[in-house]
Amino acid sequence: MKVSMRARAACLVCLPLLLAAGVRAQDDGYPNKPVRIVVPFAAGGSTDVVARLLADKLSVEFKQPFLIDNRAGASGNIGAQVVAKAPADGYTLLMGTTGVLAINGHLYKNMNYDVVKDFAPVSYTSLITNILVVPVDLPVRNVAELVALAKSKPGGLSFASSGSGSSTHLSGELFKAMAGVYILHIPYRGSPQALNDVVAGQVNMLFDNAPSSMGFIQQGKLRALAVTSSKRLPNLPDVPTLDEAGVKGYESLSWSGIVAPAATPKPVIAKLNEAIDRILKSEDIKRRLAGLGAEVVGGPPEVFARQIRTESDKWGKLIKSANITAN
Repeated sequence: MKVSMRARAACLVCLPLLLAAGVRAQDDGYPNKPVRIVVPFAAGGSTDVVARLLADKLSVEFKQPFLIDNRAGASGNIGAQVVAKAPADGYTLLMGTTGVLAINGHLYKNMNYDVVKDFAPVSYTSLITNILVVPVDLPVRNVAELVALAKSKPGGLSFASSGSGSSTHLSGELFKAMAGVYILHIPYRGSPQALNDVVAGQVNMLFDNAPSSMGFIQQGKLRALAVTSSKRLPNLPDVPTLDEAGVKGYESLSWSGIVAPAATPKPVIAKLNEAIDRILKSEDIKRRLAGLGAEVVGGPPEVFARQIRTESDKWGKLIKSANITAN
């Protein structure tokens, strides 16, 4: 059967409208059931706290429950794998972190997920500064004195971390490389144990996430020498950045953001991104995150994708040069 030129022209006119309607159909009614946000760490940590604040606000925004599912283990790899293999329908999301999205791929030989192939960035939610803390009885008052002490007895000082390959570990390794000192690394299975031993003076220092160490600093149980960001924390205005303290160009941040399985429809990702952006711009969330030593970021998915690539390149080079391996 022959098709007239007029009919062909009508089809060409209608095609974009049909495609647009198909795109909208993928978004219509989303979400119409509970959404799961997988946090690849135990409850109570900084990543979990940020995820729960966000989930509460999203539940109100969409009038559907956004539920936190803690899947700890293997430095976040277990939870990440759960999301990588989940249906790409927007109902399973991952609260990704520096380690999960930018570090682990350089540390572990046998990964069960690929950040680039398995995930679609949704929103760069927040960043958290690490703080260089020491026991109050360590005879140093600033970074210059710490560096001098470390150089006077190479290997005689130690620094704790929440685990090999964690942001607290790599912050220490970056400090060693840029300050030209050798300090022994003592990995722990989480920040609480590391903090307790630094408070007790069994380990000499720790580059800890601000939310978990802030209380110890304010109570006078730890001394803060510097922060790892490029600007000072409002809650610790007298504590300099490491760059200001003499380690020029130093910056190390722990960040987090939402990703979805790679084939998640773009309209769903756009809807989530817009909602999260509105939430992050609210004064309530800004204030609550600032109280934890965290800063909101936001922006389109492309901003988060760029952050992941940049950080992966940065930490990959350090891991290779320092010959760092996962436990």
